[in-house]
Amino acid sequence: MDLKDKKFLEVANLCLNFEGLVALNGVSLELYHQELLAIIGPNGAGKTCVFNCINGFYHPQKGSIRFEEKEILGLPTHKISKLGIARVFQGIQLYGGLSVVGNLMAARHSHISYNLFFESFYLGKVLKEECRHRKKVEEIIDFLDLQPIRDRQASTIPYGQQKRVDLGRALAMEPKLLLLDEPMAGMNTEEKEDIARFIIDINQLMKIPIIMIEHDMGVVMDIAERIIVLDFGQKIAEGNPESIKNNPNVISAYLGKKLESNS
Repeated sequence: MDLKDKKFLEVANLCLNFEGLVALNGVSLELYHQELLAIIGPNGAGKTCVFNCINGFYHPQKGSIRFEEKEILGLPTHKISKLGIARVFQGIQLYGGLSVVGNLMAARHSHISYNLFFESFYLGKVLKEECRHRKKVEEIIDFLDLQPIRDRQASTIPYGQQKRVDLGRALAMEPKLLLLDEPMAGMNTEEKEDIARFIIDINQLMKIPIIMIEHDMGVVMDIAERIIVLDFGQKIAEGNPESIKNNPNVISAYLGKKLESNS
């Protein structure tokens, strides 16, 4: 079997209710190795709820989530993170008082294995491991073109660059799977083009599978290999960008409204 034909993540029949309010109603999806999958739909369709279930923030009443053929539903969030699932949230998750380098180093915490005794002397294993973490951070800085702002305090850099650093923090975790929740939110056209390029490079060069929630249909149609459409907590369509663009159910539920709002 070709690696790209192997299921990397399997979400099956997720049902999530909040005191009678149905957030997800039997949602299923698969992600394949090295795939870039987009989830779209109106506000309140259940897109972020799917991410929150995968991350372990929400505990659905029914369903299954298998990552690399292992059931992860019910695991605490820190264990899911250690398995290699990293997420970039819609809101920026940076330490404003730290530099760009400091933020990336802070994201390496899950890979630190030395204890406080060795850390206090900064010798041997600690020094070797610190060099390894620094090397990884420097690779991310080069990859995301962050050199000009590397030493600046995160709170002082422009919004678009903060989003890029936020993406770098996720990469610093060395993810096997990357979840991007509206990575283009609040950006201008040039910033969107930059982030889209980085997302493609992460997927194709780093070979990291990606699930992306995004409202910018131009970006979604340009870079996603496959698209899943949610509406009122249910999956109403799935396919390649061309089939989704011409799907009457999707046009009625979502794309038609998007086109009207952009006209």
